[in-house]
Amino acid sequence: MAEQGRRMLRSFVLSLYDEGILNVHFLELQTLQDENNPSFVIEVIRSFVHDAGIIIVELNRFLSEPVVDFEGMGSFSHQIKGSSSSIGAHLVNTACVEFQQALDANDREGCIRALNRMNDEYQRVRAKFHTFIQMEESLQSYGADGKSAIGREVLN
Repeated sequence: MAEQGRRMLRSFVLSLYDEGILNVHFLELQTLQDENNPSFVIEVIRSFVHDAGIIIVELNRFLSEPVVDFEGMGSFSHQIKGSSSSIGAHLVNTACVEFQQALDANDREGCIRALNRMNDEYQRVRAKFHTFIQMEESLQSYGADGKSAIGREVLN
């Protein structure tokens, strides 16, 4: 049963890679998981989902003000751009790059468009990560060894 679950999880992750939702950084992240920390990837995902959700709310708050504090949004923009890149959330990161460009140009409407796209992609990857976590936790409940060979297999 565990082997079938691993194949399903591998296929799921590869489909996200093929669709461009995730990139090689997620596969590399998986190679860092081992029997000493079998929930490493799940913990990183949960942290990303939590933090990115808060940042998107904050960026929306900034953009809803009568006078936009473009400089004040900078640290939030860099944080979500960096974390989405690190975890391999490719489409979120692409939207972050667009947001940063609009931010650098002090373009409120451009920021709003990019933030809407960022939120859409965040919601999409969040749902995919939820499925990933369910599959991974199911494997762990079957006593899988905690190693994530998915990233290693694809990268080799």
